[in-house]
Amino acid sequence: MIKSKLLQYLALALFSTSVVAETTLVGAEGVPNRGNRAQAIEYFTEVARELSGDELKFDIHWGGSLLDVKAVPNGVSRGTVDFGTGIAAYDPKKLIALSIGDIPYKSSDPWVGARAMYELMTTNADMQRLLEQENLIYLTGFASGGAQFECSGDSKIESVADIKGKKIRALATYSKVLSDLGAQLVPVTQPENYRALDIGLVDCSVSYLYTIRALKTYEVIDHVTLSNWGQISGYALLMNKDVWDGLTEQQRQALKQAGAESIDYFGKLQIDENNLVVEGLASGRFGRQVPVVPMSASERAVLVDASNKYIQDWIEDVNRLGVDGQAIWHEFLTIVGRLEAEKQQHGYPWQRQELAEKR
Repeated sequence: MIKSKLLQYLALALFSTSVVAETTLVGAEGVPNRGNRAQAIEYFTEVARELSGDELKFDIHWGGSLLDVKAVPNGVSRGTVDFGTGIAAYDPKKLIALSIGDIPYKSSDPWVGARAMYELMTTNADMQRLLEQENLIYLTGFASGGAQFECSGDSKIESVADIKGKKIRALATYSKVLSDLGAQLVPVTQPENYRALDIGLVDCSVSYLYTIRALKTYEVIDHVTLSNWGQISGYALLMNKDVWDGLTEQQRQALKQAGAESIDYFGKLQIDENNLVVEGLASGRFGRQVPVVPMSASERAVLVDASNKYIQDWIEDVNRLGVDGQAIWHEFLTIVGRLEAEKQQHGYPWQRQELAEKR
């Protein structure tokens, strides 16, 4: 009888320990559960769950059902949710560290953009401090790939001269540059982009190839120009710092490793998707054909040059926060350059893996 009771107590103790060790993290996403970013987030959570030995569980509320896309950073910072994707363009003061990725730089490769931001945000103490002051921790990141112009009706932007007078939806530095070039900026979030193009609220949108399929804007657009003008890499999966501090070391390590692995996973998804969208628009695979026209190198150079003056704005903004903005910008470009060279010389990580497996 005593032995039986002892076994019962031991079983109860073991069960109680497992319950206490299990942690469910609640997340908020402003976008629906479709597209590459959603798939990468699900990959991240699955890897983190496995690496934590099933101690970490995730409950994600998609499509703005819990928090609007603009409200996610504040929601994470205040503890309304444990984690979510912060987009620097929607909250540039709180996410000034991430905003460095939204300044148009030479690379429009999404793997390079995401990997460069990941390296900067996980190794630079000043960038980490800027987020921690907002009670945020960087987990992993995303990058859009090159900024393109999608237009509806008779509108099209194939040259810089075409920008003047157009009603355009754009974010971050891109909106400032377009305003300088004579565009009429319309404040529209990414989830609202479909309707804005459909009803003529905007003539064109600075968009990304993967969003054309994810948001189904191919149904309402009539022209795409491949400008490959920089990219948006100032958005990341962020966690509440208080929640992070309350996790076990094993759980934190699981999240760190999952974040690192998710970069390459997302990069491959994004590049494959971009190629698929270009082919699908031209062939009519998505239900209708949409012309896809590359912008000339000389016109693209004008866009890049017009962006340069806003680099100094970011540098001065972070200088006022006690950070050497010029040094960080130089470090970021150095990382981008190294990754571009690595890609050119060795290919993408998944290509190297496939080659190794064939051998």
